[in-house]
Amino acid sequence: MNLQAIYHRPKSNFCYAYDENVIHIRLRAAKGDIKKAVLIYGDKYNWEKRQELNMKLVCSDDLYDYFMVEVSPESKRLAYYFKVEGGEGEFYFTEWGLIKDIEEKEVYLHFFQYPYMNKEDIHKVPEWVKDTVFYQIFPERFFNGDTSNDPDELTEWGELPTSGSFYGGDLRGIIEKLDYLEELGINGIYLTPIFESPTNHKYDTKDYFKVDPHFGDLETLKELVSKCHERGIKVILDAVFNHCGYFFEPFQDVIKRGKESPYYDWFHIRKWPIETDPPSYDTFAFTYRMPKLNTSNPEVREYLLKVARYWIEEADIDGWRLDVSDEVSHDFWREFRKVVKEAKKDAYIVGELWLDAYPWLKGDQFDAVMNYPVMRALLQYFAYGNISDSQFKELINKVRMRNTKQVNDVMLNLMESHDTSRFLTECNGDADKLMMAVTFLLTYEGVPCIYYGTEIGIEGGHDPDCRRTMEWNKENWNLKLFNHYKKLIGLRKQNKALRRGKFEWLDNIEGVIGFTREYEDEKVFVLINNSNFDKKVTLEVNGIYVDKLTGDVFKSDNDLCIDIPMYSARILALCSN
Repeated sequence: MNLQAIYHRPKSNFCYAYDENVIHIRLRAAKGDIKKAVLIYGDKYNWEKRQELNMKLVCSDDLYDYFMVEVSPESKRLAYYFKVEGGEGEFYFTEWGLIKDIEEKEVYLHFFQYPYMNKEDIHKVPEWVKDTVFYQIFPERFFNGDTSNDPDELTEWGELPTSGSFYGGDLRGIIEKLDYLEELGINGIYLTPIFESPTNHKYDTKDYFKVDPHFGDLETLKELVSKCHERGIKVILDAVFNHCGYFFEPFQDVIKRGKESPYYDWFHIRKWPIETDPPSYDTFAFTYRMPKLNTSNPEVREYLLKVARYWIEEADIDGWRLDVSDEVSHDFWREFRKVVKEAKKDAYIVGELWLDAYPWLKGDQFDAVMNYPVMRALLQYFAYGNISDSQFKELINKVRMRNTKQVNDVMLNLMESHDTSRFLTECNGDADKLMMAVTFLLTYEGVPCIYYGTEIGIEGGHDPDCRRTMEWNKENWNLKLFNHYKKLIGLRKQNKALRRGKFEWLDNIEGVIGFTREYEDEKVFVLINNSNFDKKVTLEVNGIYVDKLTGDVFKSDNDLCIDIPMYSARILALCSN
């Protein structure tokens, strides 16, 4: 038995309160090493009434197996240890590590504990997010609905963008295209920054309390949010609190007055007079146009928290996406969460982090992050085809086990964004591969986010090419792709299992990836053939099943035989009649 591989830690993603009644317990072991894992648990003050529960092997990655069990302690207290069985016999695993024998009289010195399920310590995520399909919009490139607020020099709509291109897209343009978004089926919009800034991307804020005049004004934003809410669409904005823009008024005051400026300590100034090549102050990356804000300064903190509250109270937005969130202190984000949740209890807080984000996802900071690790797995498996079915599943499992279930429930899953090349471009224009990837995205656990235009076939390389203008001439759309997106979104909305159901891989099939989503008495089978060969799969189920994508019906008394043509998928549900 590989003793070094066995791992558990209380009050972490390996032991956490899922809600006010249920605690999830996970145990990690070397892949294939443990035959059986048992949780021995009870109340530390009433240990003689301890109980045992068999743990379930829920998933594996390339190195490890993960076992899990749910417990509902009546007293809200939990003490526990593990009994594991492997090729070398039976061992107990406690805080002292693996031991051959256990003395119950001294177990109180080394069992694991979840001391008490304090209500305020439990990570509560917004329920509405679980039922949402987000659509990310880069406002400057979506639609020009008000030509009166256009920048002076416009690039013709449809021309390829440069880093300095302006096309005139604005908030009025989004309002005018709400019918399109509603037809597509989305019920959440994530807008990249909309506050005053001299650039097209707006990540260099000049005024945090003002909508950029080229996008509209406060009343336009309020109208957009109000009309979205009338249609059941939520709206989240982009908060750039790691840094501001070069023309942010407090920074301009520092440039002029140096240490005499009351804003000198709002930034990380290393030398004055200010120099820009290289910058004599800390910045985002090494971009002099984006001075880093000093969020340790109480005045800066007060200012930014006021911004966070203002747009919720004034425009009724439903949450925040947080730019470069990993470079801002945890302490600031803890205070940010309190302010935002006080302003709107069910506001959604999602951070921009590209790697393992667990330190931000313990319930005191973010609800979720943009799931770039899943994007990477989707690219490798669907776009590049350089990993196997089992390797794809292992990558997905590794990401799932990094976080608690409530985080996975609301994780913002994406295939691309304004910071990456377009997925279709990474597929070398092969829309069939894109369709298989989005089938996974829209049937997987968590919250799917669609980057504007992908649903009609827009391509693009890395920034700025990934920020092309939206195509509104339907003659240039990939209608097969659009209808596939529309169908999948509709199925997700119609089937609660696809939004909230337990996710479980089908491990007894070959040549395709398959999984189930199960919620109460509803169970959906998803089978995806990401290859250029037709495949057949046998499921050990009884009954009559319908493919929700095609309407095909399959009948079985014992084994259900399913044919899956190349680059296609089946979404199967039991016929209700």
